[in-house]
Amino acid sequence: MEALVVVDAQNEFSAEGRRPVANFAAALEAIHRRVAAARREQRPIGWVRHHNKPNESAAFLPGSWGAEFAAGCGPEHGHGPEREFLKDVYGAFTGTGLDTWLRVVGADAVLIVGFYAHGCVATSAREGLILGLAVALDPEATGATDIAHDVLGRQTADEVRRSALLHVVGMGATVAPRLGP
Repeated sequence: MEALVVVDAQNEFSAEGRRPVANFAAALEAIHRRVAAARREQRPIGWVRHHNKPNESAAFLPGSWGAEFAAGCGPEHGHGPEREFLKDVYGAFTGTGLDTWLRVVGADAVLIVGFYAHGCVATSAREGLILGLAVALDPEATGATDIAHDVLGRQTADEVRRSALLHVVGMGATVAPRLGP
């Protein structure tokens, strides 16, 4: 059975947040479609929330607006099992208990969506593959930001997103079939 894992669908990635993602609204809409489908099918949904450590940036501070789930996101009752997991590192599986919960609910596959594609989504996908899970990704339900380096050059947010997902697909993840609007 495939569980949906929603990684860091938080306000901090919105246009008003400290880590804005250019395609945030479109990606969030795609995330909502994936959540609606999982709920209709009574599939498990793991909601992963990032909190920065006290010595890190002011983004994602516990209790802040930026650390809250974006509108329409977060666990609900009355569907399949849903649970929130807190993390303070890139990977959704590191120290969260997500892998144990997935085994308990009978999931051997995950569809991972969320933010940043090149950070927490890609790291979580790699962790899932290492754990032996079948990992799928929805490119429309992920987002990234422009990145630049004096020596390495520059990539647009879309190039970063596609590149990160390509790397993980090259390691064994798959691209989930597209959902309609």
